Amino acid sequence: MKIIVCAKQVPDTSGKVAVNPDGTLNRASMAAITNPDDLNAVEAALALKEQTGAEVVVVSMGPPPAEAMLREILARGADRAVLVSAREFGGSDTYATSQILAAAINKIGIEPEDIVMCGRQAIDGDTAQVGPQIAEKLGLPQVSYAADIKKDGDTLTVKRMLEDGYMTIQVKTPCLITCIKELNAPRYMSVGGIFECYSKPCEVFDYNALKDDPLIDAATIGLKGSPTNILTSFTPPQKGAGMMMEGADKATCEELAGILAAKHLI
Repeated sequence: MKIIVCAKQVPDTSGKVAVNPDGTLNRASMAAITNPDDLNAVEAALALKEQTGAEVVVVSMGPPPAEAMLREILARGADRAVLVSAREFGGSDTYATSQILAAAINKIGIEPEDIVMCGRQAIDGDTAQVGPQIAEKLGLPQVSYAADIKKDGDTLTVKRMLEDGYMTIQVKTPCLITCIKELNAPRYMSVGGIFECYSKPCEVFDYNALKDDPLIDAATIGLKGSPTNILTSFTPPQKGAGMMMEGADKATCEELAGILAAKHLI
C-alpha cells in the first residue's frame, strides 16, 4: 500500500508579496516554506503509515531548490520523494499543474489499495482546485475538506467539514483526499529523521520522464497551456494604525460619531 502526498513549496505570504510583470509571483524575492495544509496531509499519511505499514511517497512540482522542502518531509517520516521539475512546466496554473502532477502519479503507479492526499489549498493561490482536478484526471473518487480519517480495509470513513456542519462519507480505495488544518497537528522533524533524510531516495521527473503520458501535451502545460488569465496583480497597501477610545459616556460616543461622520462612514 502506498500513500502519495502532493506537497508544494510556497512563498511566505506573511511578508511583502512581489509580483512579476506577467502576473506570476516573484518567488526568488520571498522566503519559501512548505504549504501549511500540505503538512496536514503529510501528517495524515504518516499516521496511516503507523497504522498500516504503508509506504509514504511525497511528490512536488517546482524548481530544483524545492528538493530542500522534500528532504524536510522525508525527515518527518516519509519514505521517498519525487520532484517534478522542468522549464516546460514553469508558469502552470491549476489546470496545467494538475495535468502534470496526475502524470507524475501515473508514473509512480496507483494500486487498488493506494491513497492520494493533498492539502486543501495552497496559500499562494487559495484556489483549492489542484487536488480535485488531479482526482478527476486520474479517475479517482475524491473527498475534500477532511477533518477526520479512519481506515478499515479498503474503506475510508472521512468526516468532511462544511460551512454549517459536518458530513461523513465512506469511500473505497484508490481515492484522493484533501486535508484541512483541523484534521491534525503536524509533527516536527526528529533528529534521527534529519540524519536519515539524505539517505532516502529523492527522484526527479523532468519533461522527458513524463512526456509519453497522455496527460502531457505542450498545449496544456506551462504558462502557454494555462487557461487562467491574470488581469492585474498588486500588493495590498498596509493598514494604518488604529485609534483606541476609552469610556462609555455620552461625550465619548459623540466624539466617536463625529470621527466616523468626518470619514463619511456614517
